Amino acid sequence: MKVVFHIDELNKWDMTVINISNLLALRPDIKIRVVVNGLAISGYLLDKNADFVNQHPSVTFQACSNAMNNHNIKAEQLPLRTKIVPSGVLAIIEAEEAGFSYIKP
Repeated sequence: MKVVFHIDELNKWDMTVINISNLLALRPDIKIRVVVNGLAISGYLLDKNADFVNQHPSVTFQACSNAMNNHNIKAEQLPLRTKIVPSGVLAIIEAEEAGFSYIKP
């Protein structure tokens, strides 16, 4: 089972964290990707979100390079485990083509 969570609104981070935590409690073997773009990219800078990223090594977190550039966010500001992708939209498309179910909290 594979799922990709899409966050493009800053206020959706909390709901996504809850969804992921609940899902991992039920299915610790699930493969999870989180793609963050748009205004939500600044959520990576909040301590509570950075802590969540760092505490969940089984979850892949991706940051849209376009959104980072638009919001003047540098790679070194992101949590260490965050993977920068050229386009969040393309990352979602690729995940869906690879069989990931799409979730947008």
